[in-house]
Amino acid sequence: MIIKSMSLSARRELLASVRQKHLDSSWMDKGKILDGVVAATGYDRKHAIQLMNNTAEPEKPKERLACQKYDEQTRQALYSIWYTANQIGSKRLVPFLPELIKIMERHGHLRIPTEVRTRLLSISPSTVDRLLRPERERIKQGVSTTRSGNLLKHQIQVRAFADWDDVTPGFLEADLVAHCGGNTNGPFLNTLVLADIATGWLECMPLLRKSASDVIDGLRVVDELLPIPMQGLDTDCGSEFINYDLLDYCEDRQITFTRARTHRKNDQAHIEEKKWFSCASTGRL
Repeated sequence: MIIKSMSLSARRELLASVRQKHLDSSWMDKGKILDGVVAATGYDRKHAIQLMNNTAEPEKPKERLACQKYDEQTRQALYSIWYTANQIGSKRLVPFLPELIKIMERHGHLRIPTEVRTRLLSISPSTVDRLLRPERERIKQGVSTTRSGNLLKHQIQVRAFADWDDVTPGFLEADLVAHCGGNTNGPFLNTLVLADIATGWLECMPLLRKSASDVIDGLRVVDELLPIPMQGLDTDCGSEFINYDLLDYCEDRQITFTRARTHRKNDQAHIEEKKWFSCASTGRL
């Protein structure tokens, strides 16, 4: 009967206890001992013979020093630096670590032992990615206040990020910033942010509610403030934008209405960049 649950250490102890007896026994007794070892360990008979005839001590597995090198204290310090650097990629982060650590320590935002600082200054981008993987997974499913507007998606033309090459002033990208502080329970303000692609002109309109009517009211005010007439409007696929009311508003004023592709933030790269300057300090992007 094969004991499949025998651990590796137990098998080694068994081999060590019978090896010398096996070597000193007669040919017939060796066969009986070998039968018992094969039955107990489940080893192939030829493999068992090699192990029984091997008198050298088996090598102990080497300890993984890398796992001990970057401990939890190093990981937490890296998290703090990564968030300070606005969660940039590891290949961009690593070259700036010496300067970032120096500045954060100078202003009291980081206090780490000498050995942790030494580890961070010698860390590689691949190791940074490995250490940041749990935190990236944790924040991947972040808070989102956008609800997809599927009703008119197939009727509104898609404009990708590469389609802005020949744009003229008056074509705007628009998005909403929710000032919810990470908690979408209860009421909170939103800001309608619009950026002119050609000139970089930026307008921000506070909205009491996230609705089509509020967005249209904000657009009316923006249209009066802009130094040039609004000619085009490009939004994401949120239901506050993709609706008949906004479509009618744009058609009445001969405004070209386009949308980005779903889950493609690069299609609205201009407004995604501007949002950080306009509302990042008070809202959640």
